[in-house]
Amino acid sequence: MYSTPIYMIEEARLRRNLSLIRDVARRADVEIILAFKAFALWKTFPIFREYISSTTASSLSEARLALDEFGSKAHTYSPAYTDDEIDEIARCSSHLTFNSLSQYARYHERLQGISLGLRVNPEYSEVGTDLYNPCAPGTRFGVTADQLPRQLPADIEGFHCHCHCESGADVFQRTLQHIENHFAVWFPQLKWINFGGGHLMTRKDYDVELLIRILRDFKQRYPHLQVILEPGSAFAWQTGPLISNVVDVVENQGIKTAILNVSFTCHMPDCLEMPYMPEVRGARIVNDYVPTGERSLFPIYRLGGNSCLSGDFMGYWEFDRELQVGDEVIFEDMIHYTTVKTNTFNGITHPAIGMLHTDGSVEVLRRFTYEDYRDRMD
Repeated sequence: MYSTPIYMIEEARLRRNLSLIRDVARRADVEIILAFKAFALWKTFPIFREYISSTTASSLSEARLALDEFGSKAHTYSPAYTDDEIDEIARCSSHLTFNSLSQYARYHERLQGISLGLRVNPEYSEVGTDLYNPCAPGTRFGVTADQLPRQLPADIEGFHCHCHCESGADVFQRTLQHIENHFAVWFPQLKWINFGGGHLMTRKDYDVELLIRILRDFKQRYPHLQVILEPGSAFAWQTGPLISNVVDVVENQGIKTAILNVSFTCHMPDCLEMPYMPEVRGARIVNDYVPTGERSLFPIYRLGGNSCLSGDFMGYWEFDRELQVGDEVIFEDMIHYTTVKTNTFNGITHPAIGMLHTDGSVEVLRRFTYEDYRDRMD
């Protein structure tokens, strides 16, 4: 058995996503690789290696994870490399993308036997939240078309272009028009193009067939280009929940808050950053709720994290019954962009990480202790 709190990744759901992604890659004749920025649970890599062969990194630690734990060199991109890390990053990378021409000029002569690329910015994105929009005005990401020389440096072999966040195939179709309009003139000089992440092809309403047609059509126009996609969320989308418990219920001015043994700011940071309301199993989100003090047909609670941050709460949810201390509260779809972004603010107990295997057994992949908190500042 297991104790809570715990992130519980479900092997059957993970394999379902991996099978779909492998099928898209095969049918569209493209390479789809795992972005560690959304999912880096390395104890699951033996499963991943059954379906994909490469990963993408954005730091030295991620590049080392690719080589040491996934077993293949990374496709690496960073907003800026540093003198003390670039050589080790290069050792761990098969592809390395520069964010700027100045970074390229600084480091390219030190990089031998690696396929080099430039990140480009088409100055178009349909991502609605600026926090996640890589093409917002003033962005620090990528080179615009007017900054590129007509003849690329001889050792630049690829373009990297990331414009999406949990986007549909129709968004990619529109964005691709802008990418081609801005940068197609350089395509004959390239060997590969990486369309980045944010292609949420495992979402139920995603038009997978449209994505495949878009990629096939692109390949017909530019048959010499290797096409790469590097989603993160798509791999771990809807693969498991965060399971917590109620530890207290408090009330203030008619608002009931169920305090949990997890934290939004520590363990579900995207809920506050994006922001978005997570789905809670067995509960219904109540929009525009105004507490009146009157008893409602079903009890309504705000859910509170167990940290000292005043804003560590979300709400409201309607439950079928009154919540009691010890009751489970299960947050759905809490595997991607969670374990990679959690923190130990307040020293709150970090949820364990478990896997529900296809045979029904539960394996606890990682438990966190006081020493993990202490040693971060050792």
